[in-house]
Amino acid sequence: MKKKDESEAPRASAKASRAPKAAPAPVTKSLVYRIFADNPGKVFSYRQLSRRLGVTTKEQREDVFIHLKTLRNSGQLTHLQNDDYRLSDPEAQKVQPLAAERPDHGKKVVKGGRPVEAEFGNDPIVRRRRTQGFDEPGDGQPAPGHTPYRERGQPGSDTITGTVALATSQYAFVISEESETDVRVFTDRLKFAMQGDTVRIRLRGQRDGRPVGDVVEVVNRVKTEIVGQLKLQGGFGFVSPDHRKLYFDVFVPYEALHGANDGEKVLVSITEWPEDSTRHPVGEIVRSFGPAGQNEAEINAIMAEFGLPFEFPADVEEESEAIPDRISEEEIARRRDFRPITTFTIDPADAKDFDDALSIQKLENGHWEIGVHIADVTHYVTPGTELEREAKHRATSVYLVDRVIPMLPERLSNGVCSLRPHEDKLTFSAVFELDEKGKLYDSWFGKTIIHSDRRFSYEEAQERIESGEGDYAAEIVLMNDMAKKICAERFRKGAISFETQEVKFRLDENGKPLGVYVKERKDAHKMIEEFMLMANRKVAEFVYKLKKTNPRFTMVYRVHDAPDADRLQNFALFAQKFGHTLDLTNPKKLSTELNDLSMEVVGRPEQNVIQTLAVRTMSKAKYTTEPMGHFGLAFEHYSHFTSPIRRYPDMMAHRLLEHYLQGGKNVKVEPVEEECKHSSEREKLAANAERASIKYKQVEFMADVIGEQFKGVVSGLTEWGLYVEIEENKCEGMIRLSDLPGDFYELDKDNYRLIGQRNKKIIQFGDEIQVVVKAANLLDRTIDFEVVDNRPDHEKSREKDERRNSRGGDRSDRSRGPRGEKPGGGRGPGGKGGGRSGGGDKRRR
Repeated sequence: MKKKDESEAPRASAKASRAPKAAPAPVTKSLVYRIFADNPGKVFSYRQLSRRLGVTTKEQREDVFIHLKTLRNSGQLTHLQNDDYRLSDPEAQKVQPLAAERPDHGKKVVKGGRPVEAEFGNDPIVRRRRTQGFDEPGDGQPAPGHTPYRERGQPGSDTITGTVALATSQYAFVISEESETDVRVFTDRLKFAMQGDTVRIRLRGQRDGRPVGDVVEVVNRVKTEIVGQLKLQGGFGFVSPDHRKLYFDVFVPYEALHGANDGEKVLVSITEWPEDSTRHPVGEIVRSFGPAGQNEAEINAIMAEFGLPFEFPADVEEESEAIPDRISEEEIARRRDFRPITTFTIDPADAKDFDDALSIQKLENGHWEIGVHIADVTHYVTPGTELEREAKHRATSVYLVDRVIPMLPERLSNGVCSLRPHEDKLTFSAVFELDEKGKLYDSWFGKTIIHSDRRFSYEEAQERIESGEGDYAAEIVLMNDMAKKICAERFRKGAISFETQEVKFRLDENGKPLGVYVKERKDAHKMIEEFMLMANRKVAEFVYKLKKTNPRFTMVYRVHDAPDADRLQNFALFAQKFGHTLDLTNPKKLSTELNDLSMEVVGRPEQNVIQTLAVRTMSKAKYTTEPMGHFGLAFEHYSHFTSPIRRYPDMMAHRLLEHYLQGGKNVKVEPVEEECKHSSEREKLAANAERASIKYKQVEFMADVIGEQFKGVVSGLTEWGLYVEIEENKCEGMIRLSDLPGDFYELDKDNYRLIGQRNKKIIQFGDEIQVVVKAANLLDRTIDFEVVDNRPDHEKSREKDERRNSRGGDRSDRSRGPRGEKPGGGRGPGGKGGGRSGGGDKRRR
């Protein structure tokens, strides 16, 4: 026991140093009672209770004493001697599961009965304290309806294989095709399996109709490296992970520290996985990023946390450097020559990888020929090369706040392949014949060569649209008019116009944020977007129609399913609370209803909340070989063709299109589908990394304005707090329910609002609220707010005393949830899983 206590001590210390400003986890009466109820007949001293509860502060110690006294006075506990207690009547005492331990607690259940990530917090000791007869061997009888516990190896015990999905730091769900319902596994029964690992589990009965089990074998670990903060103690260290759902620290012996210092952000590679769940995995420091909290350390830590590469392998760089700049005459002769035709690029002012260009010329029949020219990356990156293997693995470029992690080396992305002005460049083109109303008459696809006459920034192109003056102004204005008509026709056919706002930062030379703003999309952005959408759509349609019978020619499609009916109904009920009606009776008019709602909320306080939740209600777009169409864009067939410098699926589409243009036979679907799945997974990972870097910069920015007031909008509600998004900079933070002045508030989750217990005041989504920045924790990437309280000082003081005196009751404890954790479904009916339905940033199209 002594050895265990010594090993646990650094863990607590490491977590404390990682979040020095975080409030300690609350100790509730239910938690204290749970320990006795789970161990009927056993005697516990105050010290033993404190150890089990992880008590570290004076405030927590006082809570334990108060709860013991209350339980003793109510007859639930018996005081023996000194500070020893036991359950008063072990046979009569029947304890109900804690809220966080109930299977239906805090989770939205989607179609098929699968629970989604917890919404309303978790009991901090649930994972190790569970009722006898359910999933701990013992003498107690199982509750009615529970399958009896089977000892490991006992005949008839059931095992299945599945994938781990960490729900919280206390438990996970194992998703398996062998079980209709996900199996719940507490983390001390996971054998240190992590997100995405394949495990074999033994089913150990049910609780409330949901199966539970133990991991008996980790079949495949997807990763063995963890990012976290190093805490040194004596001659060894512990790494506390940044990822909130990870439930263990990693022990690092002295010889494996490799010079890393206390308080640094590090990448640790786990070298030993213990069988005993009370021990820690052992690892060695692979890379130190520097002191925690510094820009370079935190951004590098985010990269490592999501498995993003820091550099290209040497052989990949060597291959890229060996690619010649010169284009041979033989290659030019094989291509359609667009060099004499007016051509230009329009990109962000700071862009270097120009992968698309537009050309325009008037035809003899009075129509216009618009060329969408895309960098011919696959001419240079060929199958079997190290460049190809690396591009396939990365699958996408990742755009963090202060840097880009490219899919291709700079020699290609910013040089050979980039459509830089005044240089001959090889391209793969989609060329369209249009009239001035945007009506399409003909399409052509093939390999080309171009010479860009001008490189425009979006701002420069917008000036020409607004003023009609400057070089190439006539061409840009004409193309913008066409794009608007094409866009109008797209929406007439059912495209959806919801968009999410994109946060951008102004950074100094050290990466410190000087300002936060929302990226504005003007006509220049929308014009480029429309022509890129047309190219992507027509490439997909062309390949699909090449073969009239099934199986069709294999192609990479970007698909987007119609939203789930239950999610839509929840969203409609939510919108109704703001006075907006959404008619879901006619599926054919669904897009019209959503677009009308989008227009109704413009300029209203709930605009961003409604539009964000609408996007989240939509299905997630993905890559596949199945031509299922794109609901958000209202396209029957859609692909990604226009960004091969930064997306591998575009390279796949280029190769398939070229193969079929040359008369090639159908390509086997299985390997293409596998690459589609990999690309979809990498896209999701990149999006998560981008969000993490944005959140970090928002916290860093807000750290300089602590104590200042801002106007915000309620953007999320949970059982322990509400989230507020500041209007001017879109930074989001949390106000604890226990900090709301004037009353105690409880969550009415069915109506997405908080209700004051005494004054019945209602706080709901979209409400405007004045807040003060209370704290900004860089290590946890969390922001804390307080409501501006203009009441007299004597009222504030009286309320403070009342709250202090009421501490120890369940009511105040409920409002103090896990610090900094924003639950997946806690922001409204959309929950997690939404994605862009199309449009937006160029790299998303």
